[in-house]
Amino acid sequence: MSSPHWRDDGWQPVARIGVIAPHADVGPESEIGAMLPSGVGLHAARMHFAAMRAGGLMDPTIPHGPVRSFTDPPFADQAAEMLAAAPIDAIGCGFTSSAYKLGADGEAAFIERVETYTRGIPLASTCASAVMGLRALGARRLALVNPPWFDSDLDTLGLKYFVDQGFDVVHHAPCGLPSSQSRITPEGLFAWISDHVMPSRPDAVFIAGNGMRAVGIIDALEDAHGIAVLTANQVLLWRTLRMAKAPVRVSGYGRLFAVTS
Repeated sequence: MSSPHWRDDGWQPVARIGVIAPHADVGPESEIGAMLPSGVGLHAARMHFAAMRAGGLMDPTIPHGPVRSFTDPPFADQAAEMLAAAPIDAIGCGFTSSAYKLGADGEAAFIERVETYTRGIPLASTCASAVMGLRALGARRLALVNPPWFDSDLDTLGLKYFVDQGFDVVHHAPCGLPSSQSRITPEGLFAWISDHVMPSRPDAVFIAGNGMRAVGIIDALEDAHGIAVLTANQVLLWRTLRMAKAPVRVSGYGRLFAVTS
C-alpha cells in the first residue's frame, strides 16, 4: 500500500492576517482573500456598523454619525482584542471613511489606542496604509476616487486628509456609479475612471472604500494608463503582509506589491 498523502489543511501557514470589518460588509474578506498568496491565512472579526442592514444593504448615502462612531470605544477595542486572541501576525482595519472623519492625527491615535488590546500584534488602518504606499511609489499627483455612497462632505474630508499628508490631489469625487455594493462592476468602474479621472493626469489613483469592488481592475488600469493604482483592500493587505514579515509575493494586483523598501 502506498503512503498516505496529506493535503494542505491550512493549519501551518507562513503567516496569518486578521481583518476587522463592518458586520454586513463582505468586501474586505472577498478582495483580500482573492489577492492572498498561497500559504497565508485570513481571519476576520466583525463590528456592528449602523449604516448597513442585513444582506449588505445600506442607504444610497451613508450617514456621518455611524461613520464617526465606528471607531469609538469600546467596540473596535473589543473586536481587536478578540481577534488578537488567535495566533495571528498582523491585523488590518477594513474601513476607510472613519479616517476621513478623524483626520490623520485622529487615525493614528485610534491605532495607538486599539493596539493596547492586541497583545503586541501590529494594527494597520486603510488610509495610513494608502499614504505609506503612495509615498513608497513616489506618487505626488493623486486622484481620489470615492464610493458613490460617500456624500460631497465626506469626499471633501477625504480631499483634506490627503492634502494634509502632502499630496497634490488633482481629482476627487464619489464615482458616478450606482450607489450599491452589488451593482459596482469591474467594467463600470474601469470605464468611469478612464473617462472621468485620467484627464486630470494623475501619477497615482487611490480607489477608496473597503466595501468598494475594485481590486480586479488594478492591473488593467495600470497597463492602460501607465500609472500606479491603489485600492483600500490592496493597501491593507500590502501593509499587513509587511507587518507580518510574510515571505510571500503577490502578483497581478498592482505595482505596489513590487515595493520592497
